[in-house]
Amino acid sequence: MQNLGRYIIPLALGAAVVDSALYDVPGGFRAVMFDRFTGVKPTSTGEGTHLLIPGLQRAILYDCRIKPRNISTTTGSKDMQMVSLTLRVMSRPDITALPLIYQNLGLDYDERVLPSIGNEVLKATVAQFDASELITNREIVSARIRDDLLNRAKEFHIQLEDVSITHMTFGKEFTTAVEQKQIAQQDAERAKFVVEKAEQERQASVIRAEGEAEAASTISAALSKAGDAFVQFKKIETARDIAQSLSQNRNVAYVPAQNGNLLLQVPPQPPVV
Repeated sequence: MQNLGRYIIPLALGAAVVDSALYDVPGGFRAVMFDRFTGVKPTSTGEGTHLLIPGLQRAILYDCRIKPRNISTTTGSKDMQMVSLTLRVMSRPDITALPLIYQNLGLDYDERVLPSIGNEVLKATVAQFDASELITNREIVSARIRDDLLNRAKEFHIQLEDVSITHMTFGKEFTTAVEQKQIAQQDAERAKFVVEKAEQERQASVIRAEGEAEAASTISAALSKAGDAFVQFKKIETARDIAQSLSQNRNVAYVPAQNGNLLLQVPPQPPVV
């Protein structure tokens, strides 16, 4: 037992030393090594278990996965309209430059850099466009913001995977002006429709009048050729229609005649009591 006790304490101390000399790098992370004598090592280590010198070296872990961030700002457009924008940025650190990032910016590099350069790029880009151009040329504005922000982020060893405008609103005056412009355009379209409708109705009236004049001219020409025969024919048709109407009346009786039927007007008789 005495011999065993003499080995337990050294073994425990050795296990503690070995454990302190090991460090783990989780998935999606990288480690930057700081040495008390030489400073920050120029390269970072990847995932897995690694060795270090306890008391002299220290491992700093960096999350290298893509992280989203929203950047919001309110600025003026080229025509002095106030615009509020929200930019969504997907970023991650440049793995090859992690030691430089630690030396210059620290662990909270994204908090130090992205909001400032995001506001700077947004304000500089929006100032180049009118408020109406920000609406009609939104893709162009978004592309210019993305290119400028990518170039600025590279200066700080930050890689941007995606940059997009998610929200854009304008000041009350511009919104009111847009609404009034839309109302004016609707009124102009309505007035144009009324004018076109009146013109079509006028053309229809002219065509109708021309048709009636041509019909009257045709009838007049036909009458002049037929002479009195047409008039006599119309008189016969009218008389026939009158006789047929009277024959269907209960209060009219007729008796045979040599030259046709003789119609008699018989007054209604009072009922027999």
